[in-house]
Amino acid sequence: MNLRKLQELPRTIGLPILDKIRPLFEKGPLKIFHLVFETAEFAIFYPTDRTENAPHVRDPLDLKRYMGVVLAAMMPCILGSIFFFGPRVIAMILVSYIVGGLTEVVYAMARKSEVHEGFFVTGMIFPMVLPPGTPLWVVAVGVFFGVFFGKELFGGTGRNIFNPALVGRVFVTISFPKILTSGWDRPFEWLHTMFGVESFGILDPVMNFFGWVVPTDVVTAATPMAVYKTTQVAVSNWHLLWGATGGSIGETFHLGIIFGGIFLMFTRVADWRIPVFYIGSVVFLSALGHSELPGKIAPADFQLLGGGMLFGAMYMATDPVTSPFTKGGKIIFGCGCGLLTVLIRGFAGYVEGVMFSIVIMNAFAPLIDHMVLAHKFREAKA
Repeated sequence: MNLRKLQELPRTIGLPILDKIRPLFEKGPLKIFHLVFETAEFAIFYPTDRTENAPHVRDPLDLKRYMGVVLAAMMPCILGSIFFFGPRVIAMILVSYIVGGLTEVVYAMARKSEVHEGFFVTGMIFPMVLPPGTPLWVVAVGVFFGVFFGKELFGGTGRNIFNPALVGRVFVTISFPKILTSGWDRPFEWLHTMFGVESFGILDPVMNFFGWVVPTDVVTAATPMAVYKTTQVAVSNWHLLWGATGGSIGETFHLGIIFGGIFLMFTRVADWRIPVFYIGSVVFLSALGHSELPGKIAPADFQLLGGGMLFGAMYMATDPVTSPFTKGGKIIFGCGCGLLTVLIRGFAGYVEGVMFSIVIMNAFAPLIDHMVLAHKFREAKA
């Protein structure tokens, strides 16, 4: 069976079912949900519309492929977050999808436009950048703000200037600073809280090797970046790599982030220039800054693994909508994110600078592309 037949197989099987229920959504009592029906059909089944000659119908699998690959690349982070912080992570993801999805649908119905599938990525990234103990109502408020004000008001998927997940994260951080910054659940604290578990039994030697120890109390712990900000003490890189520290639910398992990021670059869904130059600029600037101001700027290895820098570089800075499209622009964008991250972490009141740096550089992305193109295609002098 060739690729085309394989792609059309789901539609061939589901077409009779769709034909039976379609009248209910076109002229029947469910007409108000016609946009939802069309969106579901578009997202699940491969469309058969084709043209023999140019201009051709745009292949919607490009968007599906992007979403599918990004979600697949995030699976190590998702599974790791559930492993470390328990079933509450699943509840946060569900709230994000339900509230954000409803926001997309209602806005599309009001504008009589299509519902785009881009939210599948936004709805997953947003809870990943939140502390594990974030109240569910804060998750709902944040994802609504991010989707509505960060994307829909700009015209929807493909027209937004800022990363919607980061817009929501910045909003809840500024609006509810005590909730978002005062306490962080430690890995496996949920086991002790819910079941009274204080040991892994015969697995204790293995778990201790990775630094995975069940807390015997319910006292929340500061993030590694917060600890360094106040004490200049860096957590072991080994523990940071395997997720044995507190932090946002998607940023702690750094080994999974690295594998997911390599997968994104290997499949060319994410351009390698942004994460490579983002990470490279952080390493260079933090190494230089730590040698001169060790009390302010953390060492390079800790900058990479001590917070959400790797997660932001791999999954958020590489957003093709909110980042430059020129190759030179991507390099400048990555370096700018790295510079702002080091400066905010070292000299601002916030211990983490990734989300602010990416949002700020999102605003400069169109200007960066304009400057790169203007330089590349300079007018010839007479």
